[in-house]
Amino acid sequence: MEYSTVSLESALFFETPAQIYARVFRTLQPRATAPGFQIEFRRFANANSFIRMRDGHIEVKMTDALESAPSPIVEALAFILLSKLYRRPVPAEFNERYRRYLNRKDVRQHLHSMREKRGRKLITSAQGHAYDLEAIFDQLNFIYFHGLMARPTIGWSQRRGRNTLGHYDPSHNTIVVSRLLDRPEVPRLVVEYVMFHEMLHVRYPVTHTGIRRCVHTPEFKQAEKAFERIKDARSLLKTL
Repeated sequence: MEYSTVSLESALFFETPAQIYARVFRTLQPRATAPGFQIEFRRFANANSFIRMRDGHIEVKMTDALESAPSPIVEALAFILLSKLYRRPVPAEFNERYRRYLNRKDVRQHLHSMREKRGRKLITSAQGHAYDLEAIFDQLNFIYFHGLMARPTIGWSQRRGRNTLGHYDPSHNTIVVSRLLDRPEVPRLVVEYVMFHEMLHVRYPVTHTGIRRCVHTPEFKQAEKAFERIKDARSLLKTL
């Protein structure tokens, strides 16, 4: 199916969000009767937006970060959300348009400020049952960073997450390590490697180019090779 976009001179810019969603619905579902749309801007801590069908109408909860976004961006998100609702492939052009907007420097700064002010980081103490994360950070800081890295907030996660063993949140300047690793049977080398990896995220921030978001830059990957026994650490991680 071909998707037609509205020119910049069209009435697109005078449509309400509900009208935009109704128009996109008719494009995706031309033979179906359009339901009513209830659109809300919500004070989320991030750029997430949600959609669901309820009692014969469609509810959309959009981040208020988009409240002043240009109509073509609202249109792009409408295609993304409605495509997902009806289990259709998201049209590439709208996905790219939306991602480019979120990757704009001013938008990223605004989202960062939102996460900083509204978000909450739920972690536990750095002192775990088997390992002290702050002690491990200080040791690695001395060995690999000449002791010059300022220590961020550090703690164990509240749950034993398996998918993400560690992450660095720049909005709250926090390193979180999965409690799954806080066990005597987990080799210290594994915990050190995960901590070192997250410390590199502090040292080498994410870069943005166009729609691309590079988490592990070439500089990051090169610096990671300095970790002693990196092959052993990665092999142990696979067994876990």
